[in-house]
Amino acid sequence: MNTEKTETLNDLKNSANLLPNFGKISLIAGILLIILGVTGIVLPELMSLETSIFLASLFVVGSIFWLIHSFKSRSKEWSEWLKPILLLISGGLMLLYPMTGVATVGLLLAFYLLLDAYSSFLLAYSIRPKKGWGWMVFNGVMSLVLATLFLIGWPVSSLWLVGLYVSISLFFDGWALLTIAWMQHKLEKDATAKV
Repeated sequence: MNTEKTETLNDLKNSANLLPNFGKISLIAGILLIILGVTGIVLPELMSLETSIFLASLFVVGSIFWLIHSFKSRSKEWSEWLKPILLLISGGLMLLYPMTGVATVGLLLAFYLLLDAYSSFLLAYSIRPKKGWGWMVFNGVMSLVLATLFLIGWPVSSLWLVGLYVSISLFFDGWALLTIAWMQHKLEKDATAKV
């Protein structure tokens, strides 16, 4: 019992030591994400292109690691080689033809948003008499509208919608981190005032 209390106290002390650093890191990361998000909102085509290139690079790097693993494990199964080779080809093609990559990412986002709308409507229906079901319907409608926007003008609309979607997400992520940093600063200020 005493060892559990000691471990809990040590965890709390370690957490308390991390909080001031977390506030500073959150502030810096939040500001950078907000700047990146605003830049992407102003230049959505550039953000779309960067998103496509970033995903393609991840595909290529991931496929190389997977191929190395398959080689070192001396795998004789064709499926162990097929997946990383397809990933390498996909990433390579997206790097060679980034605009096609943007269109592909746009199509994937449209399908994701359709699935999100469907699941939101199902959840809203299942909790309908309770509070909050309207927000799930609203979320479903917004996802459906975004998916429709992607699909109506696809592939041309992907050029600006992918960048706009990613930029808005980055902006709100940055805003959330900035809020966490501000709350941490306020907690530290209140703790100092009490001492």
